[in-house]
Amino acid sequence: MRIKALLALTVATLSLSACATADRYDAAGDVHALLTAIRDRDRAAFDARVDRRALKYEIETRLLEEARHRKADNALMAAVAVLAGPAADIAGEALIRPETFRAAASYYGYTPDRPLPGRVVIASALRPAGDGRVCAAKMNGPCMLTFTRDGSVWRLSGFDPEAANLHFKR
Repeated sequence: MRIKALLALTVATLSLSACATADRYDAAGDVHALLTAIRDRDRAAFDARVDRRALKYEIETRLLEEARHRKADNALMAAVAVLAGPAADIAGEALIRPETFRAAASYYGYTPDRPLPGRVVIASALRPAGDGRVCAAKMNGPCMLTFTRDGSVWRLSGFDPEAANLHFKR
């Protein structure tokens, strides 16, 4: 009886592992397409692999967190709450473009003078992030970029400003 239970547990574990691997491999194709768009400064291909609304939400959330961290008074928090959305829109338009993401690509070693790695290599740098998402991270490092499946396409949907070294001056 114990052998059957152990076998069932093993099969379940392998099945879950295979799903995570399939997601990583599937996402790697779109991450490769995003890296190619960044390298080639192809705005249309870049926009097809980026969830601008989600990234702007990340910026807005970060602005609000900074205000809370600084223990802003109620009047300042109200002003930040009102202005965070428009400020995130402006920052998003200025920052969410291929040229800006070249630094992130360079961090991972994807420089214009080197060929981009294949899907298997990229998949090895991705790890499950929960809720149908995967994230890009260096070996045992923090997740820097997060990708979410949107229909049949994986889109860049988040970033970790701490891991990306995007700190606000204090």
